[in-house]
Amino acid sequence: MTAASIRARVRAEMTDEIKAVARRHLATDGANLSLRAVARDLGMASSAVYRYFASRDELLTAMIIDAYDALGATAEASVSGSGFTDRFLNVCHSVRDWALANPHEWALIYGSPVPGYQAPRDTVGPAIRVILVIGRIVGDASAAGEAAAGEPITGKLGDELAYVAEQAAPGTPPQLVARAIGAWIHLCGAVSAELFGQLNNTIEARREFFELQMRGAATLISRPL
Repeated sequence: MTAASIRARVRAEMTDEIKAVARRHLATDGANLSLRAVARDLGMASSAVYRYFASRDELLTAMIIDAYDALGATAEASVSGSGFTDRFLNVCHSVRDWALANPHEWALIYGSPVPGYQAPRDTVGPAIRVILVIGRIVGDASAAGEAAAGEPITGKLGDELAYVAEQAAPGTPPQLVARAIGAWIHLCGAVSAELFGQLNNTIEARREFFELQMRGAATLISRPL
């Protein structure tokens, strides 16, 4: 192993350790991260941490990308089933299961915006991985006749949806993609409502209630308005 490869491995290990400590801070401080606090927990001078992450925002970006990628990989691995509804529900449950296991990471990417933080373009690809999974499922459903397109959508909205459809599910009718986006918003809202305590003292059969909602979302996608 060359000296350069050893340095690269040590840097990668240190970077991972910094992010691991920062994730623990999410549990207590939310996204109000402090590089000084992270350095203190690592027993390092704050100047040493700045050699790995130039700012709090750079560390936040790395953590956001990691969270999106972890969620995306989970959703991608969950696609199974013989029909549209089964495949869609499996992805929805995988998203919920990941969120329940990683509540602070979910809050980081789908909770309140971090004051003063502007996500860079680097986050876009990881952020849309789950959306692309759903787009492929919807595209397959459209091709198999499991989801009807419905009336065309015209005007500016129609143009925007046509562009999104071409990027996320080529060949899929834009109006069907519009309903899929609505279902995705429903999915995120259902997970966040449960995770952030909106169902407390109201619904205890959480998984069953979530499935009921997601079956409704599947119906929203597959049947034209």
